[in-house]
Amino acid sequence: MARRLTSEDVLQHLTELFVARGTLACLRSDNGPELTATAVRERLARVGVTLLFMEPGSPWENGYIESFNGKLRDELLDRELFYTLAEAQILTERWRHEYNHLRCHSALGYRPPAPEAIAPLPLRLSSVALPDPLRMAVCGFIFSRLSAR
Repeated sequence: MARRLTSEDVLQHLTELFVARGTLACLRSDNGPELTATAVRERLARVGVTLLFMEPGSPWENGYIESFNGKLRDELLDRELFYTLAEAQILTERWRHEYNHLRCHSALGYRPPAPEAIAPLPLRLSSVALPDPLRMAVCGFIFSRLSAR
């Protein structure tokens, strides 16, 4: 979260991610100036990452990020009024933590995506035959208990 992102900011964050998780075969992005910059394209090419750009005006080319952007807007940006950059950073980080560590995702069997947040095998609900709304409620209760520890 910042007032603006430069190509150097992008390179710094990508470097940290590559060190922690390894490099990618390709990176798909929109056509934002911070990602189309010559410095970014050259550095990614040097480490063997192919940069793929979406066609302008084609949000369907990356449905995952469009879905995420919609959730971010509905659950955070449209509900908060940020008075300072620090406040925006704190509230966004709190939302990001909840989204990754506490929130149940239906595509993951109603578990959060963070590996450390996944419940031990006896608590997993994927083998329990419950209707989806009930499964989500039980999942939310279990993970709220786990996160309180």
